[in-house]
Amino acid sequence: MCRFLLVKSKTPISPKNLLDSFSHMAQNSQAFDGDWQGDGWGISWLQNNHWQIEKFLLPIWTQKNKFSNFPQTTLFAIHARSASFPAHQGNLDYNQPFIDDPYTFVFNGLLKGVSLSSSLPGDIGAQKIWFFLRKLLNRLAPLEALTRLQEILLKNSHHIQALNIGLSDKKDIYVLNYFSKHKKYYQLHYFNDNHLKLICSEPLSGKFKFKTLNSNSIIKL
Repeated sequence: MCRFLLVKSKTPISPKNLLDSFSHMAQNSQAFDGDWQGDGWGISWLQNNHWQIEKFLLPIWTQKNKFSNFPQTTLFAIHARSASFPAHQGNLDYNQPFIDDPYTFVFNGLLKGVSLSSSLPGDIGAQKIWFFLRKLLNRLAPLEALTRLQEILLKNSHHIQALNIGLSDKKDIYVLNYFSKHKKYYQLHYFNDNHLKLICSEPLSGKFKFKTLNSNSIIKL
């Protein structure tokens, strides 16, 4: 399984402190099946109104020396990956975030028996979901697109254990949180005040007073 964090700040901030907290969380996260979040990580950030991105194959907690390299920004997304299959390890193309102007995207979850068209581009589920969501975003606003995506996947899947998506359009952050089991692992958490907005797979250490989302939540911050 994977962990992710989306951040929106009223004024530019350095990602370093939140990267520190996120990496500690990812290292110590206890997945229900024993999986770790050590199959690489990535970060996308907004710079001069363009998404920049860096991806790595080592566990995020082993690369803290890189955290100071990222510039101040008002929007960024972090993803720590847990590959579903050994054959899918060691490939940067599979690591998130994914970007396609104006969007950045992160995902975690587990879907079984999806009966959408097998011709959808992508080798892994996250790539296929991202492609399908982009098609919806061509004609729908983000909240509507996420709602429609959930409806379609629920209708065309044998079982969805979890479907968690974080999205940003350079202005706001959006999240879909759906889970049918393992609530402790899949329930997302958010912090929201006048200056800073966070959505994360697990609460981060520090001064933040996180609130939890219920399953079937689709929100904008």
